[in-house]
Amino acid sequence: MKIRKEKDFISVFDECTGKYIRTGIIKNGKDTGEDPFMSSFPELLDVGIMGHCTHGRTGLCMKAGTECYQDGLHAEMANMPVNDFKEIARQCKGRVYQFALGGCGDPDQHVDFEEILQICCGCGIVPNFTTSGFGMTDSIAALCKKYCGAVAVSWYRSSYTTNAINTLIQAGVKTNIHYILNRDSVAEALDRLKNKGFPAGINAVVFLLHKPVGMGTKEKMVPLGDKLFGEFIKYIGSGSLNYKVGFDSCTVPALVNHPGNINQDSLDTCEGARWSAYISPDMKMFPCSFDNQEQRWAVDLRTHTIKEAWESKQFESFRDCLRNACPGCEKRSACMGGCPIRPEIVMCGKKHSGGN
Repeated sequence: MKIRKEKDFISVFDECTGKYIRTGIIKNGKDTGEDPFMSSFPELLDVGIMGHCTHGRTGLCMKAGTECYQDGLHAEMANMPVNDFKEIARQCKGRVYQFALGGCGDPDQHVDFEEILQICCGCGIVPNFTTSGFGMTDSIAALCKKYCGAVAVSWYRSSYTTNAINTLIQAGVKTNIHYILNRDSVAEALDRLKNKGFPAGINAVVFLLHKPVGMGTKEKMVPLGDKLFGEFIKYIGSGSLNYKVGFDSCTVPALVNHPGNINQDSLDTCEGARWSAYISPDMKMFPCSFDNQEQRWAVDLRTHTIKEAWESKQFESFRDCLRNACPGCEKRSACMGGCPIRPEIVMCGKKHSGGN
């Protein structure tokens, strides 16, 4: 159990179960119930250890009906050297709860994957990652069981998808499915929820909203007011499922405005530059990985520490987008205007007035 005492709130993370608790702002020794805006250092870091994707060359994700936001078809960056990863972990020891290992490609295919997991363990940081599952083996699954908190398999609708899920489950790994919601996949998602269409034994299905970033096109975005999407949301709150269901924070504006039976207290909006950040394979730090191509808010970790990047004018500029968005909206504290990077994905139907 890790306890982090900040200036005006306390957070607790159980590395064995993954449970996380954060108090409201504490004044005069009492919890006010008001949510704190940010932490003094990221609690979670998305570390892009993969700089290119061999599967991207063959269009694996496109064949699966998804469009890689990391632009795997064209990315040529080298994978992160293990010494760079060591330095990141050194700066984060005793400060960061979790690393989400990612980047462009499957983290479990990094040449130093086992050492990277060991580094995390040595620094008291829980590693998690998402994989296509294409290269999953029994030996990799055993490493995941030993070191990882959870592993997510992207829903690529192929035999290697289900094989990877089953391999991980059989190894005793907490296994999730990451499912991209786009205008073509909502119907399938609803059907699988209703008809037990996801493999038995999974921990959760996490739905990720499609973004027009990298290979992602605007044509694939879920249309605002989409009736089928509304039906999908309603079913989430009323269906009887044998696993958990989650959403990425990009979906929160839609859930805030059209929640169905979803408990609003379970929602947390964009965490970028507030609770989390992304580090690219070439050691640049961003509030969010979706800025990895335009690099509007990038800070170079070759010349700055992670703490300096967190306190930089670039990160403060990103936070200002969230602080100042939609000032007249009665629900702004719940969604803060949504995504500052791609305002077009903000599914609320109201005029977005974020920092762009």
